[in-house]
Amino acid sequence: MRFCDGIHIGVSKPESSRHMGSVDRVVDLVDSVKKYARQETLGPLKGAGRWLAFGAIGALLLGTALLLAVVGVLRLSQDLGGNALDGSWSFVHYVVAVVFNLVLVYIAMSRIGQTSLEKEK
Repeated sequence: MRFCDGIHIGVSKPESSRHMGSVDRVVDLVDSVKKYARQETLGPLKGAGRWLAFGAIGALLLGTALLLAVVGVLRLSQDLGGNALDGSWSFVHYVVAVVFNLVLVYIAMSRIGQTSLEKEK
């Protein structure tokens, strides 16, 4: 560019420099698309993996706790029932344990709040 009394007088650029500008813009565009793709795929996948890992650990611990609670209620029912529920009435202990298990599962399912991977705003 030439200066003439503070006014820029445009001098046309050679063909090779205009071409390099286009190549630079294409490279920049490709880099931007790659960064955007990584941001929009890897970020959510990491979040989904974390969500699944915590969910699996929680399900394992909750399942173990429910199993121990039901076995505890079964043993308590058998101890408190004594001889009155022996013989042909022994199934009552298991019915009590199953009903207790269903109540615990209902309570656990009613406490689940997040239904999707997306963060609520």
